[in-house]
Amino acid sequence: MSTFTEPSPTSTALLLLGRGSDSQSERGVDCPGELPPASDPNLVDRAKAAKEALGDDVFLLGHHYQRDEVIQFADVTGDSFKLAQQAAARPQARHIVFCGVHFMAESADILTSDDQAVVLPDLAAGCSMADMATAVQVEECWQRMEEVGIADDVVPMTYMNSSADIKAFVGRHGGIVCTSSNAKRALEWAYARGNQVLFLPDQHLGRNTAVLKMGFGLDDCVVYNPHRAGGGLDEEALRSAKMILWRGHCSVHGRFTVDSVEDVRARVPGVNVLVHPECTHDVVSAADQVGSTEYIISTVEAAPSGSAWAIGTELNLVRRLANQHPDKKVMFLDKTVCYCSTMNRIDLPHLVWSLEELAAGRLVNQITVDPQTTIDAKAALDRMLALP
Repeated sequence: MSTFTEPSPTSTALLLLGRGSDSQSERGVDCPGELPPASDPNLVDRAKAAKEALGDDVFLLGHHYQRDEVIQFADVTGDSFKLAQQAAARPQARHIVFCGVHFMAESADILTSDDQAVVLPDLAAGCSMADMATAVQVEECWQRMEEVGIADDVVPMTYMNSSADIKAFVGRHGGIVCTSSNAKRALEWAYARGNQVLFLPDQHLGRNTAVLKMGFGLDDCVVYNPHRAGGGLDEEALRSAKMILWRGHCSVHGRFTVDSVEDVRARVPGVNVLVHPECTHDVVSAADQVGSTEYIISTVEAAPSGSAWAIGTELNLVRRLANQHPDKKVMFLDKTVCYCSTMNRIDLPHLVWSLEELAAGRLVNQITVDPQTTIDAKAALDRMLALP
């Protein structure tokens, strides 16, 4: 299990919700969702001063889905696994400030040394997908498979977007962790060791990888619902399935619909629809391209000037791509603005507070994973790292 220290009481400036003074049309950006500057104009200077005072003692990681006011202070930006690896590659940094969500900070603690402390600026920054699979629920699922007599032939596999407890469960049972980039390779590894896979916790990434990249049929996949007796599946369904998908999903990527795809195609002739594999299968099937966060970024970067892109992923990233590539028409796939609400809990006030506390010699919001969980989770991560 992971534990953390409670933050000291503090007062922080709040962000006003609404639009900034400069309009999107003035800057030529079509992507919605602009936020105003922080209500305290001194926050940027305070963050700079605290980070400078800490020097090499602090290494600040910023996930792609973070808002720009936070990203501007990041030493490295990336997806969750890349950032955890970057933290492990900086042993001289005593403090790793992870501007992401809880499971990401856990992964960083697993991969870094005991001499390093991982800090999450706001302990409320969680992940709804990761929370959809608890250790107790997964243990009950495994007991069900043991009762049915298939557990010995099932390889558990978890998406990086899962808690340390779930990674540890997978590690103890000979399974592997995957990212959205290497899910196919991880599945190939798993099927070399068993005839069935229990895929946690995102059913959509599991289904899309199995069907679109492994050649399976939709009927080869069943969904295990932890809130129903026996997962809502009879013994025959469990025995015959190639992929046993956990009933979890991303609340952001799950918002995109086929109607969104059809609408943008009608409004923007020649638009390229590019979506993340956490989207539902019908949306992924209707899109032109599908890929991880890093794939989305590199695809837009390499796209010809004048091309149009409707992107189905978190809004902060889409807005950043629109700002970075003004020669291209980059837009959010859905008409409704949708940030990752938990990721956006890491705002400038929380970042300033955590940096100033560290600069004052006070360690706050430390994320720690207990030794046995670390060992088991790292076993699953190491199997992924050993993939060709």
